[in-house]
Amino acid sequence: MKCHLVESLLRKMLLTLRLMLKRSIFILIILSGFVSKAQTLDEQIGYLLSDALFYSDKYIVPATDAAVYQASSSWMNSAKKKEKWQFDLGVHANVFFVPNRDRKFAISNSDFQFFEIEGANEATVPTALGNDNQVYLVGDLDGQEIRFKTPEGINQETVVYPYLQASLGLPYGFEVVGRYSTRTKLKRGDYQVYGFGLKHNFSQYFSALESKKINLSFMTMYSNEEISFEFLDVDTDFGNLGLNQFTSKVDTYHFQLAVSKDIQAFEIIGSFIANVSNFNYRVSGNSSEASVFESAINQLLPQLEDTKWNYMGELTGVYHFSKFFAKTSFTFGKFVNLNIGINYTIN
Repeated sequence: MKCHLVESLLRKMLLTLRLMLKRSIFILIILSGFVSKAQTLDEQIGYLLSDALFYSDKYIVPATDAAVYQASSSWMNSAKKKEKWQFDLGVHANVFFVPNRDRKFAISNSDFQFFEIEGANEATVPTALGNDNQVYLVGDLDGQEIRFKTPEGINQETVVYPYLQASLGLPYGFEVVGRYSTRTKLKRGDYQVYGFGLKHNFSQYFSALESKKINLSFMTMYSNEEISFEFLDVDTDFGNLGLNQFTSKVDTYHFQLAVSKDIQAFEIIGSFIANVSNFNYRVSGNSSEASVFESAINQLLPQLEDTKWNYMGELTGVYHFSKFFAKTSFTFGKFVNLNIGINYTIN
């Protein structure tokens, strides 16, 4: 009797254990499915961000390089020693010529991990300095199609912006210069620059140079350039990507060595300019709160930030009449830049 009772209890225990084991296996299968799905979604988001970083680099860098050239032009009004406390105020217009090589770049499906070019394997798309040609990029995020047009460029062959520049003569052949431009509206963005510099005349120490009306000066300048472009406005079930605007802030230090020759009312100046720039990038959305994608891509953008050296030449012609002087500067190197200005002198 006792044996039958024990045997019955053992059978019930075994049955209970089997049911528990089956339930545990079922729960583990469900959990593993959730984990696998979460891992897949995280992987897809990672690929999306990687593609966004790749495209951002190709799109924005030509424009930021161009901004540095624009900010480098026509700082020195004269290589001559400026009279102490003499003040100049001028209105300038800067004209930057956009080269064809920096207006577009090629992409192919092999460049992307998340996106594909719709209906093609390769395409040519504009940089921020390019035209308004667009193609569609498509991808799948957790079953939802992400589809958008590639961003347009400014579609301008020249970029013109005005600015004010002032200079003041200091003792011992020094001169301080300041520059400021209001925010200039581009077709799909805006641009602003400001800065200051300090010049010193060295020909004052060489009477042989002064007797031949040859002037020698060195100038160092700092400028801050900010350039913004409309980028991507894409809505998903996970929220807006938060990449509506792409902004670059550039800190640049310039070094200019100039030699000039006085010919009656004219001064002809030849310069060598070197500068070093630090780049900072940021994307932003229309919402007051940053999206998940906006925060993530801004954490990745420092990978694009760099320190770059540039070298260029500059030819300047200055014509003095009464208390005014007109100036034209032509800067050349990787890019070509023209600058014209009219200045008024207060003794």
